[in-house]
Amino acid sequence: MRAPRVAVVGVGSIGSMVLWQLSRSGFDAVGFEQFGTAHDRSAAGGESRMFRTAYMEGANYVPLLKEARKLWAELEDESGLELLTMTGGLMIGPRDHYKIANVIQSTQDFDIEHEILEPADVAERFPQHILDEGEVAVLDHEAGLIRPELAVFAAVDAAERRGAVVHRHARVDDIVEDADRVQVVVGDDVHDFDAVVVTAGPWTPRFFPALADDLVARKIVMTWYLSDDPARFTPGAFPVFGRVGGVIDTFGVPSLEGTMTKIGSVNTFGDISDPDRLGRDIELDELTHINNEVSRCINGLRPDPARISVHMDGYTTDEHPVVGKAQGSERITVMGGYSGHGFKLAPVMGRIGCELATTGETSFAIPHMNPQRFDA
Repeated sequence: MRAPRVAVVGVGSIGSMVLWQLSRSGFDAVGFEQFGTAHDRSAAGGESRMFRTAYMEGANYVPLLKEARKLWAELEDESGLELLTMTGGLMIGPRDHYKIANVIQSTQDFDIEHEILEPADVAERFPQHILDEGEVAVLDHEAGLIRPELAVFAAVDAAERRGAVVHRHARVDDIVEDADRVQVVVGDDVHDFDAVVVTAGPWTPRFFPALADDLVARKIVMTWYLSDDPARFTPGAFPVFGRVGGVIDTFGVPSLEGTMTKIGSVNTFGDISDPDRLGRDIELDELTHINNEVSRCINGLRPDPARISVHMDGYTTDEHPVVGKAQGSERITVMGGYSGHGFKLAPVMGRIGCELATTGETSFAIPHMNPQRFDA
């Protein structure tokens, strides 16, 4: 009996991991990517991503994150590449902020190694941060940073070495399902599959117009800052961090190349009507809030970015992803709308996509991701 033939449309943050998991499980996996491997045109660009276990977005993500960490280690072993570096992570904000409450709840419910630090503790141990009165920092010892482009490359390479096929620079024009197959149309070529997983990021509504009101593409801007003392911002000295409760929410990642430190805004920079036309220009006044937060909250960085990059992601109205069978379909799985916090979950999402495509169900608890929730 032949193994099911499964297509993955979009081989980026999530699709690369679905392809890897399909190939590991012995399925006939074929990827279609409109750009090259590990490109910077969507959510996988920008050199680094945070990995957090004590989760601001809710404790229901923690089991997924714990499994993701195991899978990150397996991909590292398989590829021989360092993808996840554990630095610890500071989750900073007012003690009564709901996201800080979510973090603390996560640590309690799932026995996450952590410390709760008062401002004086932070000033002594992590003097790079300036805390306001009433703020605390939860030090998540199970946090770190991921190298996203390298991770996508590693997953695709591992899948191809197991026999998966990736069609690069192959833009999918249509996906057509009938009773016993799904056809993927690329120009004049038509490919037949038993199942299809669509991991198209900001392009998701192109294939599922019913999601257009609840899943939109948004512009993301990442910024890096120089320091007079770069040693203070290395992975050993400066844990990843997320900060809430200011004028904007921010995050930070230590310097990977030795000179610049990534401090970014969690806030997006507007909706994008057409993801094929992402504007990469940034006006100086668009950086006012992030520059002000760097000046107000971080000791030792010059509050004018030395480097800027522009990306995008798909955001849902409730900022939880859409993962499950497409409406009215038995053979097409949609995975999108990760709303800026999907990369840390990518390996476990790969496993979930593999399970949904090949068995129709998943062993992981993801009812909050059900695509049909927007129909109510």
